[in-house]
Amino acid sequence: MATEIRQPPVALPFYYGWVHVFIGALAMVGTLPGRTQGLGLITEPLLRDLQIDRVHFARINLWATLIGALFSIGVGRLIDRFGSRIVLTAVTVSLALVVFGMSATSSIAAIAILITLTRGFGQSALSVVSITMVGQWFVRRLNFAMAVYTIALSIGFMLAFPLIGAIVLQSGWRTAWWIIGLALLVGLAPLALLLVRRSPESCSIDPDGELARLSNELPTDYTLREAVSTPSFWVFGISSALYGLIASGIALFNESILAERQFDASTYYRSLVIVALTSLVGNFLGGWIASKWKMNRLLALAMVLLAGSLAALPHVSTQLHVAIYAAVMGLAGGFVIVIFFSFWSAAYGRKHLGKIQGTAQALTVIASALGPLILAETVSRTGSYATIFYLLTVVVTVLALLAWIVKLPGKKNESHN
Repeated sequence: MATEIRQPPVALPFYYGWVHVFIGALAMVGTLPGRTQGLGLITEPLLRDLQIDRVHFARINLWATLIGALFSIGVGRLIDRFGSRIVLTAVTVSLALVVFGMSATSSIAAIAILITLTRGFGQSALSVVSITMVGQWFVRRLNFAMAVYTIALSIGFMLAFPLIGAIVLQSGWRTAWWIIGLALLVGLAPLALLLVRRSPESCSIDPDGELARLSNELPTDYTLREAVSTPSFWVFGISSALYGLIASGIALFNESILAERQFDASTYYRSLVIVALTSLVGNFLGGWIASKWKMNRLLALAMVLLAGSLAALPHVSTQLHVAIYAAVMGLAGGFVIVIFFSFWSAAYGRKHLGKIQGTAQALTVIASALGPLILAETVSRTGSYATIFYLLTVVVTVLALLAWIVKLPGKKNESHN
C-alpha cells in the first residue's frame, strides 16, 4: 500500500480541503474528451476525416460508453486502497496518453478502442476520483464545499467548450485533442502528484478542523454491500441516473425536440444559455437548501421540478414557454448535481467512499448512454417525442414520492460493524 505524506505540502492560512476542491473541479473539467458534449465538439470533422458512417459511429459511442462505465467501479476500489493522489495522477496520465493516441490515429478500429478508453478514463474514472477526493476532506461543510466545487467546474466547462470549439474550427480536431492531452499531462497530473493527499487524517488534520466535536454526528462508515442494501442508495442512485438519462437524451436532440414545436435553431441556442445559467443558480441554491433540509427532501423538490419541465415540454408554444421550461430544467439539474456530489459521503461515511461513489457513477453513465437511444427509438416509432416525455414524467413523479418518504441512513448499530 502506498505511503502518504503525513502533513500538507505547504502551510496555508485556510483549510487544506479547499485545495482539493479546486483540483477536483479542474479534474472534472479534464473529463471533457470523455464526455458526450466534448466528443460532440469533434464529431462532424472526425466523421469527415475518417469517413465513418453516422449510424456506425453512434453504435461505437453507445458500446464505448457502456464498457467505459465499468471503470467507475474499478477505480473506486483503487481510491479506497491507494488514495486519491496516486489514482488521480495515474488516471490523468492515462487519459492524456489516450487523447494523444486518438489525435494521431486514422484507423476506425483504433478510434473505437480509444473512444472507449476516453469514456473509461474520462467520463467514468476521472469523474469518480474528482468527486471522491472532495468528499474525503469535508464533513460539516460538505454541502457548501460541493456547491463551490460544482460552481467552479461549471465555470470551467463554460470556458473550455467555446475555447476547444474555436481550436477545432481554426486548426482541426486533431490539434484540439493534442492540446487537451498536453494540458492533462503537464497541467493536471503534476498538480495531482504535488498537492493532492489521501485524507485529512493522513496529514494529521481533523476534517473541517472539528472532528472531535462532531464525532457523535458523523455517519458510520458503510461498506459497499451495506450501502447498496439501504433503500436510500437506490432512490438517490436511480433518481440521479434517470436525470442523466433525460439530460443526455435532451442534450443530443434538443434542437430536434424544439423543431417539433416549430422553433428554429436560434431558440435552441438561447435555451442552452438559460439552462447553463439557471443550473448555476441551482448549484448555489441547492447547496444552501441542503444545509437547512434533509437531503431526501431536496431530492424530492428536484424531481418535482424535473417532472414539471418534462410534462410541459411537449406543449411549449412561445419563446416565454421555452425560457420557463429551460429555467426549470436547469434549476432541477443544479439541485441534482449538488445532491449527487454530496449525498454519498454524508450518508455512508468516507472509508469506502470510492467504491460507493464509483457504483453510483456507473449507474449514471449507463443511463446517460441509453438516454439518446431511448429518445431516438421513441420518435422513430411514434413520430414524436411526447410519449417518452409523458412516461418519464410519471417515473420521475414516483421517484419524487419515494425520495420524500425514504429513510436516510444513520449510524449503524455496533453489531453491524
